[in-house]
Amino acid sequence: MSKSWKKISLITVIMTAIGAGGCSSKSPSANNVNEIVKNLGHRNWIVVADSAYPLQNAIGIKTIVVNCEQEKEVQAVLDNLKKAGHVKPTVYIDKELEYVSEKNAQGIDKYRNKLDELLKGYPVVRIKHEELISKLDASSKMFAIVIIKTNMKLPYTSVFMELGCGYWNDEAEKELRKSF
Repeated sequence: MSKSWKKISLITVIMTAIGAGGCSSKSPSANNVNEIVKNLGHRNWIVVADSAYPLQNAIGIKTIVVNCEQEKEVQAVLDNLKKAGHVKPTVYIDKELEYVSEKNAQGIDKYRNKLDELLKGYPVVRIKHEELISKLDASSKMFAIVIIKTNMKLPYTSVFMELGCGYWNDEAEKELRKSF
């Protein structure tokens, strides 16, 4: 796949998603997320980020800014991934989130509880924020990364989802590799 094709196709995905409808306080931008999920596949990433998340400039990373609650966007992404079936997420959370105090970030305890509830049943990996940024940078050299930047104003709350194949697993891949 050439870089120009990847750039054009991802721009098309983003433009389609942005044109698909906005977000209100009552419903997340489900149409946007649905379009994004349909076009992405295994090894792509979706990040639902807080409002201070940096605008990354790697060619494979595209950012959509939405005026939506982060929890609703995370739920919309997870719902659409489950419905699509062709991909499934491994979720990464900033390790720092465990250590942010309510004293320094009012509402963080409530957010952590809500996030734990949203992510029940999904594999969750907690690693340092800078390591996650490095993983995205490395992945963006070959694969598309979509960042949905929300109106969240709490630190270390971004949710990173690395997409894997929804109809194939590691055991099946190992068995396949042993056969030749």
